[in-house]
Amino acid sequence: MAYIKGPDFPTSGTIMGVSGIREAYETGRGKVIVRAKSDIEEENGRQKIIITELPYMVNKARLIENIADHVKEKKLTGISDLRDESDRDGMRIVIELKKDANAHVILNYLYKHTKVQDTFGIIMLSLVNNEPKVLNLREMLVHYLNFQKQVVTRRTIFELAKAEERAHILEGLLIALDNIDEVVKILRGSKTTDIAKNELMTRFGLSDRQAVAILDMRLRRLTGLERDKIVDEFDELMIQIARLKEILGSEAILLGVIREELIEIRDKYGDERRTRIEKKDDEINYEDLISEEDVVITLTQSGYIKRIQAATYSSQKRGGRGIQAMSTKEDDIVSKVFVTSTHKNLLFFTSKGKVYKLKAYEIPDAGRVSKGTNLVNIIPLDQDEKIQAVISIADMDQDGFLVFCTANGIVKKTGLEDYSNIRKNGLIAINLREGDELLNVKFTRGDADLILVTQDGYSIKFNENEIRTMGRTASGVKGIDLRSGDTCVSFDIAVEGEDLLVVSESGLGKRTPISEYHLQRRGGKGLITYKVSSRTGPVVGARSCSQDDELMLINSDGVAIRISIAEISETSRNTMGVKLMKTSETTKVVSMAKIIAARDEEGPEVEEIDSDETISKGIHDDTDDSDIELDVYDEDDSDEESEE
Repeated sequence: MAYIKGPDFPTSGTIMGVSGIREAYETGRGKVIVRAKSDIEEENGRQKIIITELPYMVNKARLIENIADHVKEKKLTGISDLRDESDRDGMRIVIELKKDANAHVILNYLYKHTKVQDTFGIIMLSLVNNEPKVLNLREMLVHYLNFQKQVVTRRTIFELAKAEERAHILEGLLIALDNIDEVVKILRGSKTTDIAKNELMTRFGLSDRQAVAILDMRLRRLTGLERDKIVDEFDELMIQIARLKEILGSEAILLGVIREELIEIRDKYGDERRTRIEKKDDEINYEDLISEEDVVITLTQSGYIKRIQAATYSSQKRGGRGIQAMSTKEDDIVSKVFVTSTHKNLLFFTSKGKVYKLKAYEIPDAGRVSKGTNLVNIIPLDQDEKIQAVISIADMDQDGFLVFCTANGIVKKTGLEDYSNIRKNGLIAINLREGDELLNVKFTRGDADLILVTQDGYSIKFNENEIRTMGRTASGVKGIDLRSGDTCVSFDIAVEGEDLLVVSESGLGKRTPISEYHLQRRGGKGLITYKVSSRTGPVVGARSCSQDDELMLINSDGVAIRISIAEISETSRNTMGVKLMKTSETTKVVSMAKIIAARDEEGPEVEEIDSDETISKGIHDDTDDSDIELDVYDEDDSDEESEE
């Protein structure tokens, strides 16, 4: 590869890495990644990308159209203008960026999703003895060299035959010139040409061709000058014949001739290399160019998803009206919101029991009140398929388990390694029973206490060791024995030392120490954790939390409020709680999410939300940061506990 560096395309460009070239040289098959030449310029505080070279066989007009389509479909944001400034001096595509756009991130997107970077396949297919064969570079060179040997040998044999034939004629002419008087006498004494030819052949031992050449010789050749020319030509031919015989007699000399001819071709037709080769593979790694930061990802019932910086939602006093989290269509509501980091893996679990994987930064960034991007443009969901749970995990190779819970109270535990290779079209995560759907999924280390909460206010807490590890497509076992008409609305890990925060549809919420929920056997009916009434409405969600965490609530109008958990008074299990968010006859709390405070220990940070999806909709724009009077509702109802 020091001599044959790699393909050189007429349209220039840059080959990224040498591994593909090496593979092609070693096996006869390979592929190289060819990237356009681009420069980033800055003007008036804005960046622009200038493309001056394209990969081989990429059509410029179609490329520009393709980039424009990505912008129109909002798959690619940050571009404000796209134009072709090519002229007779060369090609020039200008991509102007918005003020806060990152040119490197946009370039990486173009490399991955357009022909700004293309893959060029290599196959060294040749006809060897009239049979097609794929040759590696060494075999190709050996066959080429052997062919050149044959060509040069045949040419040398041909040239030697011509030189010897010409020398033979010249030798006869020289004999005639040396005996010119006798030759003239024979010609004058012969009645016919044939007689003269035979006489010359007999007298001087000439061949038929030599005798004919003498008879055809013009009188002017008899001059001394012409004789000298014949002598010189004969001497040159003898040198040439000797050289040609040396070539035929020595392979080393033959190879030298081939080398000299190749050098001559190089000097005559060679030009400067156009295609550059980057020695090191430049893998597109978005994470190197995207800062790691906390983000809030919001998903609506109609499937619109967006990403926004978590700092956008400043913490407010409990009881406030909040700020608008996103704009929703008239017939849409926010169904899920979770907090994660831009570099985390997001596992999307659907109502059909499938799982899809994305990086958090692959979710399009949007403004606070924007409705976002339809999820079907990112994940290939079926028409009747919806996202039921999302898990955020930093490292898919770590040891651990995924524990599933369905709306009918079925639980299942499967090793995380079973989900390490998730295809773009998804993977079966759990085999759901008829009439059931997935509620939530949790990552565990293998010995966690789990807690399930129902919409009628019942809960059950048990250790995950009561669930045996099952295969990826198993359906699971009973986690809670539901009462008639009841359904699970929340599934979480019960962390000792933390509290269980329960929120109702009317905006009431309470937190109770996890220690007040004793361990039960899996499959029991559970005990009362929240007294549901017409005033409270059904439970919409429950989470295990610490005082350092924060709570985010979203109502049916798409309005969000962020509250410090420490502001919510700790109460016993038999209370209704305090007012966390104002509601009205037309608005209800539909979603809750815990915002995790910074922890010292390692582990995935996962944020899911649960919601009632039968709510009317609307939009609030107003914000109220005022402190609200605390209302506490206490009831003396005794706990109802199941037999185990």
